[in-house]
Amino acid sequence: MPTLDIKLIDLPKITDPRGNLTFAEGEGHVPFAIKRAYWVYDVPAGESRGGHAHKRLKQLVIALSGSFTVTLDNGYERRTVLLNHPWQGLLIDTDTWRTLDDFSSGAVCLVLASEHYEEEDYIYDYDEFLEYIGCSR
Repeated sequence: MPTLDIKLIDLPKITDPRGNLTFAEGEGHVPFAIKRAYWVYDVPAGESRGGHAHKRLKQLVIALSGSFTVTLDNGYERRTVLLNHPWQGLLIDTDTWRTLDDFSSGAVCLVLASEHYEEEDYIYDYDEFLEYIGCSR
């Protein structure tokens, strides 16, 4: 039974009385070349995002503002992580089901992705995901 690794990456944080600055460089702080960046915001109370897995794409998920939880599932184990620091990202590997919940008011979720958008890379059905990874529950 594979173990679900939770990998939080601390990004550089430059503290300044005028305001702090954090940055991320692909193939440096982020363990892949960044091919796409997108952000999720204005999520209504009680709504979820994600609810899928990727076959090839890896992601670094960062709470730029506010907070939210990310639940990761490898078919055998489920773990939930609270993201609430703009200098810290959660690395999500391939073949991992993810759901984002509990968005605070004003939360902004930044996603740095290893691949360009490709619809065929997504698995939206959980049973199909379990079959894809060869998990027999």
